[in-house]
Amino acid sequence: MSTDTITRPAADESSAYYHRYIARVSDDSLNRQLLDQLRDVERMFETVTDREALARYAEGKWSIKEVLGHLSDTERIFTYRLLRIARGDTTPLEGYDENAYVPAGRFDERPLPMLLAELRAVRHSTAALLEGLPADAWTRWGEANGDPVTVRALAYIIVGHVTHHLGVMQERYGLGRQHQGAATAT
Repeated sequence: MSTDTITRPAADESSAYYHRYIARVSDDSLNRQLLDQLRDVERMFETVTDREALARYAEGKWSIKEVLGHLSDTERIFTYRLLRIARGDTTPLEGYDENAYVPAGRFDERPLPMLLAELRAVRHSTAALLEGLPADAWTRWGEANGDPVTVRALAYIIVGHVTHHLGVMQERYGLGRQHQGAATAT
């Protein structure tokens, strides 16, 4: 079934926490948005150097590289949840602590092109999975992090989560605004 026909999830299809992400997703094709976001990320990083990607907008905040690593980790986790629920698995799925994952990922030690290639691979995998889901899978319910959620809501959350972080990278790190070294490494 094509993602072109998937409708926006109702408010009860996820916890209220995720409504802020779902609200950021347009009614266009989810797969188109997934691939457009990937192009947006690639454009955003066209002129960013590896050193600049170590920038943090404030003490104790993630570096640009860590944000990219977080995007890959989170998309993998949410896609895993989506896959399990789409396949009819009713096992409650645990939450995860992104603030523990980021340091463990040691993203600042990795080259920026490697982090971008990883995000690209994760995103293409997500797009392929969504495009291949049967119609009845989209409305299946499961439990993740102690809350009920549908496959449809998880797909919207994946898109909205990246939209949120692209905004943070633009607003807080100065990326995507004719990058001229706006972010400085600390």
